[in-house]
Amino acid sequence: MPFRVGPVELIVVLLLALIIFGPGRIARLGSELGKGIRGFQEGLQGDKKAQPSEETPEEKPTDKA
Repeated sequence: MPFRVGPVELIVVLLLALIIFGPGRIARLGSELGKGIRGFQEGLQGDKKAQPSEETPEEKPTDKA
């Protein structure tokens, strides 16, 4: 049986969260969650940039006698 959340259930959950945490703390939690997600995405993009490129460094010819 799939789990479906309708608008009434969503409103009940949000009201319970408001009662438990209060409006100030919910705003702070939302802000921190957004910063965390943004930092995670930047970290993923930074890993892609930090990966070595496919280009090979130019080899210097060595003098062998």
